[in-house]
Amino acid sequence: MQHRFLEPSVLAGMSDIQLVAKMVVNGFISGLHRSPDFGFSQEFAEYRPYSMGDDLRYVDWNVFARTEKTFLKRYRGETNTRVTVLLDASASMGFGSHRVPKIDYARYLAASMCYLALEQRDACGIIVFDDEVRQFVPPRSRQGQLARLLHAVEHAEPRAHTDFAKPFFHFQQYQFRRGIAIVISDFYAPPEVVVKTIEPLRFRGTEVVLFHVLDPEELKPKFRDPVILVDMETKDSMEVSPDYANNEYRTKIRAHVEELGSKARGAGLGYHVLDTSQPLDEAMREYFRVREGRY
Repeated sequence: MQHRFLEPSVLAGMSDIQLVAKMVVNGFISGLHRSPDFGFSQEFAEYRPYSMGDDLRYVDWNVFARTEKTFLKRYRGETNTRVTVLLDASASMGFGSHRVPKIDYARYLAASMCYLALEQRDACGIIVFDDEVRQFVPPRSRQGQLARLLHAVEHAEPRAHTDFAKPFFHFQQYQFRRGIAIVISDFYAPPEVVVKTIEPLRFRGTEVVLFHVLDPEELKPKFRDPVILVDMETKDSMEVSPDYANNEYRTKIRAHVEELGSKARGAGLGYHVLDTSQPLDEAMREYFRVREGRY
């Protein structure tokens, strides 16, 4: 029943991206089959009563609603992790065959990851990029950080083409200690180029996760008649027949996904394909379940 409210098309009708992130994270937590209090680095330890001056962000309001008593969640290993989200806002991310284009799905995912990280007292930052770094918020856990992160997410607009080199070089200039880098993109580049560019992020012990965001029509196009397709970044065009779309193209996109996944995992990177029709909480649960097994 809950997924009906977490379908991307439903989330697209909400104008408050913080509310979207909160709903997705709550849906993610409620669907877990083990202790719901885990994420990037935190291990839930215990509840303790609220004391005057405590940060209200860590009050468990669900417990308060049931008991009218105020408790805070306590975690082990607090503030040990720096989470950086790298969000691709290139022109190709503007594609969408249904109500939710890839850029909106990517925004929701980025916002949800930021919300979860800060809820668990991790430092969190974001880099929005295409062929340049368009937005940069350094990882912090201080008050007001969520508003800064969500402002960057909301202003991520598709333009230009993708160049992984600049944002990842930029990231490395601020990578003073280990953490987690979450890369959200449609990865329209040769797999060896993507992995070769991103792999150096691991050299200082940073865990790197690639979220490969694709539209259902990119995975399994359904054309009844020949169509003219235009590359959203280069503006090149080509005529595509239904036969090509249903056979040769599907073979190529499947090979691209498989090669990127294989090369990424071979380099020690996490890799997950996300269909933009998939509920966001499902996508997050999938990631954390795999992450617990260390890929």
